Amino acid sequence: MSAVPRIAVTCGEPAGIGYDLVAAAAYREWDAELIAIGDPDLLRTRSDRVTPCVAPLVTHHWEAECAPRAPSRPGEILVDPIPLARNAEAGRLDAANARAVVDSLERAVRLAVSGSVDAIVTAPVHKGIINEAGIPFSGHTELLAELTATATPVMMLVAGDLRVALATTHLPLRDVPAAITPERLEAVITALHHDLVDKFAIAAPHIQITGLNPHAGEGGHLGDEEQTIVEPVVQRLRDSGLHLTGPVPADTAFTPRSLQGIDATLAMYHDQGLPVLKHAGFGRAVNVTLGLPIIRTSVDHGTALDLAGTGEADGGSLQAAIELAADLARRRQHAGN
Repeated sequence: MSAVPRIAVTCGEPAGIGYDLVAAAAYREWDAELIAIGDPDLLRTRSDRVTPCVAPLVTHHWEAECAPRAPSRPGEILVDPIPLARNAEAGRLDAANARAVVDSLERAVRLAVSGSVDAIVTAPVHKGIINEAGIPFSGHTELLAELTATATPVMMLVAGDLRVALATTHLPLRDVPAAITPERLEAVITALHHDLVDKFAIAAPHIQITGLNPHAGEGGHLGDEEQTIVEPVVQRLRDSGLHLTGPVPADTAFTPRSLQGIDATLAMYHDQGLPVLKHAGFGRAVNVTLGLPIIRTSVDHGTALDLAGTGEADGGSLQAAIELAADLARRRQHAGN
């Protein structure tokens, strides 16, 4: 019998809604064992605010050496503690606590790489305050790639059957064209294809690839990146056996007709693909990092400082991220048996 999936959940920015969402998730039944990585005192404090009409959240200290695994019980959660430097106030960022946020991510990755947990789920962090604390940080995806020595991580968001991956992630728009090189594009498509097969169990995935320019370059009249970079890479990989369509105009790539038979769409940059996906599934979409040796999912939203501690934050995306992480972990267990 497969083991209960063990999922590490980082609590994110302490001034934001991450702790609220993790506390709320702890009151649900899960066919998985959840390990919260963060400050247990703040987790209990936020729980009192977001679930005031139920019994106080019970936290249990967790160590990697202890086992056996068991599904988390509603109203209780295991915590791998990462204490904050200062008491956190909802809605008020504090650079003193940025180190603990990054430490929790590093801790989660170590646990996943060692096999102590089967997957990690990350609550939102605030890039600005981490950088203000003197810690260079451009995003979860980039940090996870560095910690796992992954050359080409791929960011993909999932909302139901809609999957949108990105050729580039957190770059200023002016830097995007130069970042889309033949080498990078080939590596991203290859990683996307591999993980659709390996992690999502799609035997022969059909991937649609957008162009960079309006109308996919309009035959070179609106830019030539499609002709000089995208088309040659797509044809080369198609010749190697991958099922690829594109480059297609991004403005029609997400119509129902274009999406028929498509398992994932690769957009060239962040705001080309994600507005469509978030319109279709905001609040229940999941961010998945492909190309890593570990399973990582996350929410589709930010820290929402104005909602922290109010009980009004929607936990749907975090709970969907936990469900997908557990599902992917079970698939990996099944494939290994």
